[in-house]
Amino acid sequence: MKVITINVCGIRSSQKKGIFDWLSRSKADHICMQETRALEEQIDNDDFILKGYTRYMNIAVKKGYSGVAIYSKHKPSEIISTFSKSIFEEEGRFISLEFGKYIIASIYFPSGSSGEERQKMKYEFMDLFEKYVKKEMKKRKMLILCGDYNIAHTKDDIKNWRSNQKNSGFLPEERAWMTKLIDQIGLVDAFRVKCKQNDIYTWWSNRGNAYNNNVGWRIDYQMVTSNLLDKINKVSVYKGKKFSDHAPLVIDYDI
Repeated sequence: MKVITINVCGIRSSQKKGIFDWLSRSKADHICMQETRALEEQIDNDDFILKGYTRYMNIAVKKGYSGVAIYSKHKPSEIISTFSKSIFEEEGRFISLEFGKYIIASIYFPSGSSGEERQKMKYEFMDLFEKYVKKEMKKRKMLILCGDYNIAHTKDDIKNWRSNQKNSGFLPEERAWMTKLIDQIGLVDAFRVKCKQNDIYTWWSNRGNAYNNNVGWRIDYQMVTSNLLDKINKVSVYKGKKFSDHAPLVIDYDI
């Protein structure tokens, strides 16, 4: 089973850059998108259809903001668009599909880079997500939690780690929380199971020629439960064409 996750930074923008042509050839079972920034009626045409897939979306109340989606080849038994009663319900940051053996989710964590208030909200979202994970793990199903977490976990996940230690996305508290997800709660960073290389990133700033110089951050993940550990097959970050300021994270599972 192949799963792709990408922050599209506007689904209409990435469509113009050819992402749907690439996805149509990808042979993915599930495609998770974050930051779609579109209403359903704005993408209700053939340009945004993938033959053989059904699209599931959670759209933000604020027009042109946030939003997540999953394109799936398989029919879910349940669709959930929130994991908590909170302000984040209006921001379109979560959608999950439940199948017989597994649950797949597309998640867009808030950024705290705009100021202290948004950083506080980011921490709140992290706490709510942690509670959701603990609850879902009790079902003993396989969880595949895809998304833009807006956190680089270790020094190996960011090019300029020294100069970013006081910046949102690489704060000690954020990094410690990621460690907690893995060491205490029991999630697995699926990409790192197969790839230890320290210069593979998924996001690059639009400033300073960062993409061409590979001055990036690895902030997009497929975090999975330990019952998937021996089922992680191939992992890659696709950079053949630039669809967004993020690159697609592609993982094959033996499911």
